[in-house]
Amino acid sequence: DVQLVESGGGSVQAGGSLRLSCAASGYSYTTNCMAWFRQAPGKEREGVASNGDGDATVYLDSVKGRFTVSKDNAKKSLYLQMDSLQVDDTAMYYCAVDLSGYGYCSLWADFRYWGQGTQVTVS
Repeated sequence: DVQLVESGGGSVQAGGSLRLSCAASGYSYTTNCMAWFRQAPGKEREGVASNGDGDATVYLDSVKGRFTVSKDNAKKSLYLQMDSLQVDDTAMYYCAVDLSGYGYCSLWADFRYWGQGTQVTVS
């Protein structure tokens, strides 16, 4: 079964940094489309950053210039470097993967597998 496990969340002060990691497993081939999503209490889930073929990235406008998404296709790992964190970044962060193997990778790709989430709290 496909599994994704996030780690690296925690509590930080505004202006601080965190690095999230996602380890995917359960499939034999590498993927070129992975993404981070987040959901705050009382809010809709929103796409934060995706990373596709050739490490092409798509970012939520509010995190541009502050967050950097990267991945290692061979390791099936996804990362999110979060700098200059703001209180509004507080949310549960989820990792997702598109295993379709085709199509444009964006925050609206075919993400059918999700991790359990890691909490990020900024105060």
